[in-house]
Amino acid sequence: MSSASPQASAIEMYAEVILPLPLGVTFTYRIPEELAIKPTVGSRVIVPFGAKKLYTAIVCGLTPTPPAEGFQIKDIMETLDPGPILRYPQLKLWEWIADYYLCSLGDVMKAALPAGLKVESETFVEIDPDYSEEGSARLTEGEALVMQTIDHHGRISVAELERRTGLASTAKIVSRLVERKVIMVSEKLVERYRAKKEIFVKLSFEYDDYDAMHDAFASVYNLPKQEQMLIALVDMANKKRQLGLKPEVPRRMLIETTGLSTAIVAALASKGIIEVFKREVSRFGFSGLATGTLPKLTPHQSEALDAIHKGFLSRDVMLLHGVTSSGKTELYIHLIDFVLRKGEQVLYLVPEIALTTQLTKRLQRVFGKKVVIYHSKFSDNERVDIWKKLLHGGEPCVVVGARSAVFLPFAKLGMVIVDEEHESSYKQYDPAPRYNARDTAIVLASMHGAKTLLGSATPSVETFYKAQMGRYGLATLTERYEGATLPDIEVIDMLDEKKRGRTTGSPLSQRLLTLTREAIERKEQAILFHNRRGFAPVVVCKQCAHVPKCQYCDVSLTYHRRQDEMVCHYCGATYKLPHICPSCHEPAIEVYGYGTERLEEIADNAFGDAKILRMDLDTTRNKESYDRIITDFSQRKAQILVGTQMVTKGLDFDGVTLVGVLNADTLINFPDFRSAERAFNMLEQVSGRAGRRDTPGRVVIQTTQPTHPVIELVKEHDYHGFFSRELDERRRYNYPPFTRVINIYLKHRDRAVVSEVSGRYAARLRELFGNRVFGPEEPHVGRVQQLYIRKIMLKVETEASTRKVKEILRQVYEDFMRDRSLRSLVVYYDVDPM
Repeated sequence: MSSASPQASAIEMYAEVILPLPLGVTFTYRIPEELAIKPTVGSRVIVPFGAKKLYTAIVCGLTPTPPAEGFQIKDIMETLDPGPILRYPQLKLWEWIADYYLCSLGDVMKAALPAGLKVESETFVEIDPDYSEEGSARLTEGEALVMQTIDHHGRISVAELERRTGLASTAKIVSRLVERKVIMVSEKLVERYRAKKEIFVKLSFEYDDYDAMHDAFASVYNLPKQEQMLIALVDMANKKRQLGLKPEVPRRMLIETTGLSTAIVAALASKGIIEVFKREVSRFGFSGLATGTLPKLTPHQSEALDAIHKGFLSRDVMLLHGVTSSGKTELYIHLIDFVLRKGEQVLYLVPEIALTTQLTKRLQRVFGKKVVIYHSKFSDNERVDIWKKLLHGGEPCVVVGARSAVFLPFAKLGMVIVDEEHESSYKQYDPAPRYNARDTAIVLASMHGAKTLLGSATPSVETFYKAQMGRYGLATLTERYEGATLPDIEVIDMLDEKKRGRTTGSPLSQRLLTLTREAIERKEQAILFHNRRGFAPVVVCKQCAHVPKCQYCDVSLTYHRRQDEMVCHYCGATYKLPHICPSCHEPAIEVYGYGTERLEEIADNAFGDAKILRMDLDTTRNKESYDRIITDFSQRKAQILVGTQMVTKGLDFDGVTLVGVLNADTLINFPDFRSAERAFNMLEQVSGRAGRRDTPGRVVIQTTQPTHPVIELVKEHDYHGFFSRELDERRRYNYPPFTRVINIYLKHRDRAVVSEVSGRYAARLRELFGNRVFGPEEPHVGRVQQLYIRKIMLKVETEASTRKVKEILRQVYEDFMRDRSLRSLVVYYDVDPM
């Protein structure tokens, strides 16, 4: 009996892959035998999908079983990695997010992977080889410019073409030329990631080869610059050797140290004394010296730390409830040290990128290069560097990051710390997945067998309720660090101020003006908090009351003086401020109200020589701007910081003794079941920025509702009173933590269509869920980016099966989508809205 040939015995394998598309299923591809690198679960592959489109996909399964007959099986084109780029249990976490937050695995993949790890298909154009000017229609001026540019540069991407021609309508011109067969379109894979490489210098002989060393110095005798550089290199390399590091030095560092040029380096290399080479380096490094000294704890802090350690013996999640400036960060540092000493990793989540600046410096002073920073302000290349650092190295480290850090490939996660756990910034709103990083981090920790510590001075109602019910452990810090006292809070009735004629057209009351001047005279600092950015939130015609609105969204425009434009804060569209009213054609356009940009100008005029900084979305467009503002204010280079909610979140400035809240009404009067919680948290948190050291602090809250319950509770720093009152309200109206809320949004370009369909959609859901369904209703902003919106609220019991709810919602969606006229209807879910 003859044996079977190798070809006959080979088993054909198939890969199940996740595509970065909002599709509810995975796809099966054949693994060709000739593929150089065979894919594994978690590795990246290039696959064709649709018409001439190529995507990066993640392999989520391998099987010898072919799919059912009737399906066209395409081949994987290429495997990008020799091994997986995901670690266990990342795929498991992706599946949980997709299941819980009612989205697709493709949505999660798009959010989780840095763009630099996704090879994309970009459109390139070139002149059609069959094109002939003879007999062709004459080109317009724009078309001729596009053709000239393509002819000069050859094959070029549309994005590059637009940049070089300066034509905003390049895409339309290209489309016309393609239709006329003047140019042709082709697809080219573009790898976005570029590793950072640096030039290094090292001796071409061993350090202890004395003969070679003698010959080297002899060859530079009477050449003072070369001798100086060689001495510097030997000295720098020796110091590295003593620290157990490779005796190689970055060329730039050698040049900076000696003050010499690259020509001297080249001269030494030409003599064979040194070697010059290039290698890949990490984009992040800590050049200082870590002390390794842990902060000294007060007796009260030591008790809280003991309570946390004991709590972790029986529970996986602990809540640290500590008043503002109670020293929660010192406890975090002790816990991080405990985990690192066990050889494990820590994920330290913060709600705002601004917090990473101060926090990173504190952590690096103790842990040095073990501190890794990760957030969305980093470039693609920087984020890939961090991803690879964690993927290929399992050494102990602490990762400080905003919400996207939960997706990193941790090897030995031992603890997750979620600072300011109540913050709505942990919630992703758009696009999907609309996840809460706090809750996702708890699940991530449980999958790794790690512990989670949640910290806040004003815990969310749901978190504190779970702590009270015993699901979470609880540790408390009721005293401020080193005996500092909580600030006194003074409430200013702005209606009374107006009656008495004290406002004088300024958003600052006379009392706040006086206190700010006095603080500046004492060489102290002040924070002015106003949760509206821009110069003026309202542009209006004083003749006919016309208010310019965004053409894409049902929202009025905010005037920004610096760029002299009106801006839509929902879609980002910009418009020139009209001098003539487009409605009544009179020159009566004026701006009203105050944003942080205008407040900065008012403060500048009111406080003379005082230096003023502003922190809002407009002044913090890149990561360097955060660092500059916070560093300058920390070093007292400015006396006043004007800002939006960014200034309320965990920042520590020892010189701040005064905080002014300009308009508390905008926080309180918001149509949402969380408005009271959000207002209390924000007011208490911003109050906590004052008086964090020896000098007592003062907070001035300006409002037209001085007797509002939230204001009264903030005035007394009474979190427990607020929690009790809010819990009664939630219980009465059946809101979280007694139910789970899922908001279902329907969007369509036609107002009538979305109104009619949302009504039918809600009616169908009521047939299945009964009185748990509310709406549909038009949200606060009823149209965004030309899509009209309706919202349906679903309240389900906390013990209800998420999978069953999802199955029902999916079935209702599929039933409606069978109507081909509704193909342009957008339906999505927001689970546990913040």
